[in-house]
Amino acid sequence: MVLKKSTLAGKNNFKLIFVLLLVYFCFVFSSNSQINLEGSFTDIQILDKISSKNTLIKLKNGEITKFKDLSIKSFKCKNSEFDDDPEVTAYLQIRDLSNKNNDEVFAFNGWMFSSSPSLTPFDHPVYDVWLVSCY
Repeated sequence: MVLKKSTLAGKNNFKLIFVLLLVYFCFVFSSNSQINLEGSFTDIQILDKISSKNTLIKLKNGEITKFKDLSIKSFKCKNSEFDDDPEVTAYLQIRDLSNKNNDEVFAFNGWMFSSSPSLTPFDHPVYDVWLVSCY
């Protein structure tokens, strides 16, 4: 009688360990990426078309910030999941304080995208606003 060694048990243990490691790394990397997607601060760049000066403004999400004749509030900002083509999005409300007739109307109310500012543009005769970063 010839005894044969069972190599199936060793192969199955290797496959089980490999699958467990794969699941563990997928869980760790997905949880880290979810943490970094949403930020609590939004950076926007404002161009004054009359004086041709750029100003970088740091907004804390949920708070109103005043810049000259503008009242700006950032509600939420997110970074993209992909590092090769980063995309920053933010939900902003911008009110023109110089226009006393339409106090309830926003000059801009919506999502702004860093890679395509012309997708939802901020139309104002004096200022240009665009999204820079989220952290």
